[in-house]
Amino acid sequence: MDAQSSSPISLRGAVLAVALLNLAYFGVEFTVALAIGSVSLFADSVDFLEDASVNILIAVAIGWSPRRRAMLGMALAAILLAPALAGLWTAYQKLVAPVAPEPFRLTLTGIGALAVNLTCALILARFRDHSGSLTKAAFLSARNDVLANIAIILAGLVTAYLWRSAWPDLMVGIAIAIMNTDAAREVFEAARGEHEAARP
Repeated sequence: MDAQSSSPISLRGAVLAVALLNLAYFGVEFTVALAIGSVSLFADSVDFLEDASVNILIAVAIGWSPRRRAMLGMALAAILLAPALAGLWTAYQKLVAPVAPEPFRLTLTGIGALAVNLTCALILARFRDHSGSLTKAAFLSARNDVLANIAIILAGLVTAYLWRSAWPDLMVGIAIAIMNTDAAREVFEAARGEHEAARP
């Protein structure tokens, strides 16, 4: 008996806790991103909102048939592309007016995001191999966010001490978009495999 069938309440509680954490920090990061004009923080804040949506959908889908969960997994793959597209659009706008973001708030906000995402990744780690593409989507998002937050912190430090330019922030924002695109591909492939296996 797997974790999904033996403890659906604990899985639902885990993804709802992760959803609330992501929703709360979305507001913090989005506000700072607008205030300092940061591409990487904007891309990451949209990612927090996307992660909240993904985890709420997973909580709703617990107990669905494998076929229905696989179809939702394919839809979540499309949702994972939203932060990538938003980040690329913001990066384009930044190229038109390349002003370096304020490095202290960039770094501090990145540290806060890292703490939130590490917590989320730890909460989801025990469920990453259960419920197929759904929890795979949630875990991949949390894992990628940890990597993105480390890059944001480094961009802030580089901007503060080595290179007062918009480019460190821009490069991290583009890298976040690429990571989210790859996560969307992984989730879609897993969901498609599940959908094929669940065919009558």
